[in-house]
Amino acid sequence: MKRYRLLVVAFLIGLIISAIHPHDYFTWILEVFPAIIGFIILFFSFNKFRFTYLTYTMMLLHCYILFVGGHYTYAEVPLFNWIKDVFHLARNDYDKVGHFAQGFVPAMIVREIFIRKQIVKGNGWISFLTIAVCGAISALYELLEWFVAITSGQSSEAFLGTQGDNWDTQSDMFMAFIGASCMVLFVSKIQDRLINKLM
Repeated sequence: MKRYRLLVVAFLIGLIISAIHPHDYFTWILEVFPAIIGFIILFFSFNKFRFTYLTYTMMLLHCYILFVGGHYTYAEVPLFNWIKDVFHLARNDYDKVGHFAQGFVPAMIVREIFIRKQIVKGNGWISFLTIAVCGAISALYELLEWFVAITSGQSSEAFLGTQGDNWDTQSDMFMAFIGASCMVLFVSKIQDRLINKLM
């Protein structure tokens, strides 16, 4: 139990640090809100359904990606501004890291639920439907961004972070697809072993 408590402490520390003088609080709350909602759900469901420790750890890593993006805005993360300048890139690509994680981490969650709850049987179907669900999650998130842009006008620009890229929405979903696919291809066997130990 101690190591699970450490994850909770690490989450709260990251959240607090990200909230100290962010770029603007409107963008910050939009970016970290999914992490906060996820934390609440996981906290209250912990005794009913406990994920593998690896899955929780990857969830925390995803939260930190959101915290950094919320603090600086995705278009202004300093390390990726430096990468942009050094390699003469057209844009700050930190948001692509976020969208890769948006596919990779939900794939771990969805796949574990499918297996442990025996919702889907057969490795082929589990892999296909895991990637499909993550694609749907990514598409829904893009629709949420679109809704925020419509309702909040100019103040949504930092949240969208398109940086003038007309294909930003499509490339975001593609990165999530790559993330989910990488999880299924490279981490499935590790996850299977951990699930077997847990069960």
